[in-house]
Amino acid sequence: MARVFETPRPVPSRLAPALAGASVIVLALPVFVVAGFPLGGWALGATLWIAAQLLGLVLTRLRLGAGNLAHSGVVGIGMSFRAVAVMAVAIAVATVDAQVGVAAALLYALAYTLELLVSLALYFGSPAR
Repeated sequence: MARVFETPRPVPSRLAPALAGASVIVLALPVFVVAGFPLGGWALGATLWIAAQLLGLVLTRLRLGAGNLAHSGVVGIGMSFRAVAVMAVAIAVATVDAQVGVAAALLYALAYTLELLVSLALYFGSPAR
């Protein structure tokens, strides 16, 4: 089991994980409507998820590696900023309207979690290099 983490694998495509997260966002809309959750929470959660995806897309265009240390640093800081910015917005909104902020944070967390699980399954399911 320890060798699983030591075996290099090719980086999988980001399309399937992004589609999985998008499916959570789309399927959550009828749930929000039927359950009576605030639609503002759904809209904010969807907007935050889309913005995080766009920032991630921009950051993945930068070359990484020992020859591009500046780019690697920007990607590292950018990915950290992405998570902090999303939660800062959710907390700021929650101070004004708790239901909207919590709904947005939960929706984002669900979409991100499914995206992460699909990414991990694709990575560890691919053959070793």
